[in-house]
Amino acid sequence: MPEELPVLDRYDAAILRALSEDGRLPVTELARRVGLTKTPVQARVRRLEEAGVIAGYRAVLNPIRMGLAHVAFVEVRLSDTRETALQAFNRAVRAVPEIEECHMMAAGFDYLLKVRTTDIADYRKVLGERISALPHVASTSTYVAMEAVKEGGL
Repeated sequence: MPEELPVLDRYDAAILRALSEDGRLPVTELARRVGLTKTPVQARVRRLEEAGVIAGYRAVLNPIRMGLAHVAFVEVRLSDTRETALQAFNRAVRAVPEIEECHMMAAGFDYLLKVRTTDIADYRKVLGERISALPHVASTSTYVAMEAVKEGGL
């Protein structure tokens, strides 16, 4: 039986919106923004964390300022899609730091990767040496992004 989803009211939604914009927001400021006092806001945040709605807190890095401005999306087709092959691919893809995102697709291909590198030459090397060498990769197709219109967050 699937786990029941938590019921979120307008205060929870306001808390989540504020924390998604600034995860380091002090509780007193968070309480002021959502229109509650500190104690109920702390209790709500704790409940949202325990329910897994808030999965964690982290620094949001600017990849362009880190020299990682080149983004490519890669369609991957596997030669074998049995469960053991999928698991092997999934494990291996997690070990490639240039792969920022990996999604199994219901499409004419098996996976869509978001790959971030310094430039096209770096991407070519990652594709040839890392992505093509992943377990069961039969073929890939690359699409280079020209501009990010919207990234990250909900």
